[in-house]
Amino acid sequence: MNYIFRDGESTLDTNKEFNYVPWVVGLSLAINLIVVALLFVPKIDSGTSFDITLLPLLNAILNSFTFVFLLAALFMILRKNVTWHKRFIFAAFTSTALFLVSYLTYHSMASSTSYGGEGILQAIYYFILITHIILAAVIVPLALLTLFRGLAMKVDKHRKIARWTMPLWLYVSLTGVIVYLMISPYY
Repeated sequence: MNYIFRDGESTLDTNKEFNYVPWVVGLSLAINLIVVALLFVPKIDSGTSFDITLLPLLNAILNSFTFVFLLAALFMILRKNVTWHKRFIFAAFTSTALFLVSYLTYHSMASSTSYGGEGILQAIYYFILITHIILAAVIVPLALLTLFRGLAMKVDKHRKIARWTMPLWLYVSLTGVIVYLMISPYY
């Protein structure tokens, strides 16, 4: 990858067309396949006294940071402040990457927790959970593609996909927190 640095800004060097599509496809497949594989592999015994039920709380905190960073990025780009928009997007990717590490760690060591609520709350919980899971899988390639298009300064293509990516990513990060708040009494 070749980067150009101007005035503290980094962009992909568009003079040497970097083909980011294989990276987007490869990372998206790898991340989503690892998450699915965790449903089927035996759980790892940590062998420590660490309370792994703290990890879902950390996941919710990281999701809330992502949500706030994305709102700040949106606010900045609406004010045409590209520098701060990029910084907040990088912050959102950082908190999302940390979330992914924590999520994978937790789900490699703990069995799934069942929701214990009933009635309308149960229906609401499962609706939010199912839409969250589906859109979380979709947001991986969308966010990566949007990021790479932005870094490559393909502004028209970036804007076109960002109109879908931003609201979906906001939804996924917010519903991640809601799912945690609804299921946390049952850990």
